[in-house]
Amino acid sequence: MKNYKLDNLDKFILETLLNDARVSYATMAAQQQVSTATVHVRVEKMRRLGLITGTRLTVDTKKLGYDVCCFIGITLTTAGDYPIAIEKLANVDAITEAHYTTGHYNIFAKLMTRSIEDLQDILINRIQIIKEVQATDTWISLQQPIARQIKP
Repeated sequence: MKNYKLDNLDKFILETLLNDARVSYATMAAQQQVSTATVHVRVEKMRRLGLITGTRLTVDTKKLGYDVCCFIGITLTTAGDYPIAIEKLANVDAITEAHYTTGHYNIFAKLMTRSIEDLQDILINRIQIIKEVQATDTWISLQQPIARQIKP
């Protein structure tokens, strides 16, 4: 299944769950004047089709002491080094996202660290020592004014 055609109830369910994944089926059913079973069936169908792939807990990383968010553009020695490099980068816990990209960088990664000193240590001792990594460029995020999911 490539694209799933959403009706208004599906869109409502997805938007509601994107805002708060803990909302009960009964609450959504009451708001849409349908049965709880109808909501349950719709959610299960969207799961079965792969449209809903899980639920996610959001943690305030600053409250855990992670004060530095940055992005690193990684240039590989050769494009063929990607599988090995990504396997090694997956072992760097500070990397929260990595994307295989077009353009100047082969990989664009997001990192969360407790301090600039931690960032420097990770760059020098965990990322730049990877044989397949030719070069890195780093951007420090000053704030994240927009953070959202795509609306259905």
